[in-house]
Amino acid sequence: MEIAEPMSSRAAQRTRRVFPVATMALAGIVVLSLAATASAESGTFRSIITYLHDYTSFEFADQTITGGALEGVSTIIESSGGPFVVGAHSRITCMAYAKRSEAGLELESPCVTVDAMGDKQFTLGKRTLGDIGGAGQGGEGTGQLLGGTGKHAGITGICSYETEYLADNWIVTMVECEWERP
Repeated sequence: MEIAEPMSSRAAQRTRRVFPVATMALAGIVVLSLAATASAESGTFRSIITYLHDYTSFEFADQTITGGALEGVSTIIESSGGPFVVGAHSRITCMAYAKRSEAGLELESPCVTVDAMGDKQFTLGKRTLGDIGGAGQGGEGTGQLLGGTGKHAGITGICSYETEYLADNWIVTMVECEWERP
């Protein structure tokens, strides 16, 4: 005849069998998490961008609407490393859209930057300060790094920039960015 073990003894046996499995699973998660953290990349860079703009403006319902293309060259002038190499030049194309009203300026400009290897970086600039179009105008804004292709795939980040409009449709923009890639 078999003597029944107390419930607490059976529970203890199950706990002894389950505990090592749970401990190993938790250890695995910690190791994977550390590996993911170790493989993440991040850094900073500064660049200078020189563009020519081709804007059109018109009055619309108590606002001035301005839009058009910007074409130019971006040069990395400082970098903590990663895919942003000091001295690297890239072609940049943007499409600017702005509304100026009594409430102020709303400017948005998606851009694609293409390096010598053909890798693309996507950014979105936004600005509510300053003005757009004429010599002596410009202002400060923020930008988002939104990934890209090749060495820019998966890169996200935030940038600050300052734009100055020069004579004959030229623009100079100084950019400072913090980036990461998980």
